[in-house]
Amino acid sequence: MTPKKKTRVLIFIFCIAFYFYPSAQLRHEYKPVIIGYVGGYRGLAETGTIDARRLSHINYAFVDIKDNRAWLHNEKTDTINFRNLLLLKTQNPDLKILISVGGWIWSKHFSDAVLTDTSTRNFAKSAVGIVAKYGLDGIDIDWEYPGMVGDSNIYRPEDKEHYTALFKDLRQILDSLGKVTGKTYFVTTAVGGSADFIEHTQMNLVQLYTDYINVMSYDYDETYDSISSHHTNLFTSAGYDQLYSADKSIQNLLKAGVPARKIVMGIAFYGKGRLMASTDNNGLYRKPVKTLFGGGFTYIHDSLVNKKEFVRYWDRKAKAPYLFNAGEKVFITYDDQESVKYKCKYVKRHWLAGAMFWEYSSDEKEYLLKVMAEEFGYKEAGD
Repeated sequence: MTPKKKTRVLIFIFCIAFYFYPSAQLRHEYKPVIIGYVGGYRGLAETGTIDARRLSHINYAFVDIKDNRAWLHNEKTDTINFRNLLLLKTQNPDLKILISVGGWIWSKHFSDAVLTDTSTRNFAKSAVGIVAKYGLDGIDIDWEYPGMVGDSNIYRPEDKEHYTALFKDLRQILDSLGKVTGKTYFVTTAVGGSADFIEHTQMNLVQLYTDYINVMSYDYDETYDSISSHHTNLFTSAGYDQLYSADKSIQNLLKAGVPARKIVMGIAFYGKGRLMASTDNNGLYRKPVKTLFGGGFTYIHDSLVNKKEFVRYWDRKAKAPYLFNAGEKVFITYDDQESVKYKCKYVKRHWLAGAMFWEYSSDEKEYLLKVMAEEFGYKEAGD
């Protein structure tokens, strides 16, 4: 290699390192975000129980889509929820409130809404209009899924490019609004944890227009019909390297061109259950009979862990807990304080943007949020 080529290689390596890894100043100021999804899709949200001191962002779930526009499906309660969420800024003036558009049920019409340049622009304007009208701080897009099957959603091959165009328009329109209001607005997205999601999107381009990429690193169990599995594991279990994990999802995003400083790891505040065919291996990676309700973490912690014949087990390699009731053959997979602590350490070790969770009301006693706040240095958040 000639000296000239060596210089070019060194410059290239330096540029990559500068882009993907934080500077010394940023490392000194580094404080991971904590993004909590708060559900308003059922009506009034229990905003009075939210400890805003332990959060950096709240994503309000969800805003629907109607006639190719962002639409408040439950306008009467949505507007009350907005007012109540904004009141939380008295506890934490730095708290940001975003609307999350879509979700599993209300992603049916994304593909139609962004089918042309004009429709995409109009849809983006309608979403920004909600932000402007109610004095909110940004938009999260939870499209499940572009170019792929979700919950009876319309999908097309063109979704791949249209997904990118949507974020470009949102960024431009929100930046224009910011010049009027003097505010800085956020654009984020919740993304699937699978390799298929990466293949059906242009995440290297999407990240140019977004502040955070929220990885839904949970519900992994729904990928496998023939065996039970962890649904929100940090790593894969011994002997099951072919399965998904938060680490795999994050590494796939990094390879796709998303910088670590924009990646937000998802944490599940709920468990998922299976009725098992046998008691073999305490229910893990064995044949399930049917799906069962798992419950939120406060319920799991207070009522099930090492109670009512449920025994807690720990998968050391996957860094994931699970419960098994041998008498009833019931298996439950979930996140707990130990697994969340490992996830937070992973976030800090890899200089990720932070962590998010679904959903606030599932852990009303804040067992898991307290761990996140402590690990990420939210020192002002007292008990």
